[in-house]
Amino acid sequence: MKLRLFQVDAFASRVFGGNPAAVVPLERWLEDATLQSIASENNLSETAFLVGGDGDYHIRWMTPTNEIDLCGHATLASAWVVFNEIEKGRTEVLFRSQSGPLRVSADGDRLALDFPSRPPDPAPAALDALAGALGSRPREALASRDYLAVLETEDEVRTLAPDMARVAALDRMAVIATAPGRDCDFVSRFFVPSLGIPEDPVTGSAHCTLVPYWSARLGKARLFARQVSARGGELWCEDRGDRVSIAGRCAKYLEGTIEVPSGEA
Repeated sequence: MKLRLFQVDAFASRVFGGNPAAVVPLERWLEDATLQSIASENNLSETAFLVGGDGDYHIRWMTPTNEIDLCGHATLASAWVVFNEIEKGRTEVLFRSQSGPLRVSADGDRLALDFPSRPPDPAPAALDALAGALGSRPREALASRDYLAVLETEDEVRTLAPDMARVAALDRMAVIATAPGRDCDFVSRFFVPSLGIPEDPVTGSAHCTLVPYWSARLGKARLFARQVSARGGELWCEDRGDRVSIAGRCAKYLEGTIEVPSGEA
């Protein structure tokens, strides 16, 4: 069986920036083990699989080791593939997912995700564990799906060198480190070694938590953010109550064909 594969750098204005995601359109769902093997072979932080058409798709996301419930950059990349490769000229798409319906629309040269808001709750009991895992004590600890470690400055976030074994041992999927930005509203980094991703370059789903936190702290709904990983990425965000808008650009890196033995399908 031959399958199309696209690799797209999401939240990036050019290739070699942002967060690379693989996108594999399918005519029907394959066995879960096959999907996981493809994601493992791709060895990117996420591979998105799509089934559907006419602007209405089911989507699943897999890291090299696990399926997850929500992924922003691979959804952005999937929308780019729909708009530019599968249904050229379309400007809005609906993805049906484990986290509910997710719409993506074209917004000039950006694509905008409509995602659920995941505001964090205070988690002061996690401060010591986060300080040990990150090597720097946060001024504040909060939690939703992931821990949110709030630091004082952008430089503190940029220079973090976490102990990945200790991060993986925490009782949340991942850790988001964040602080006010020098030339943006806030910066962040995202660590998820428990799923085989020591650091994710740019993370849409983390902004489901970052946006409501920073919107409340700064008293503004529209926010410009940078994820300050080595590759880096830019995100234009808006707090819309129970939803958040997360927008960015995409750049296609490659298009190819993968071959799956018939017995694996």
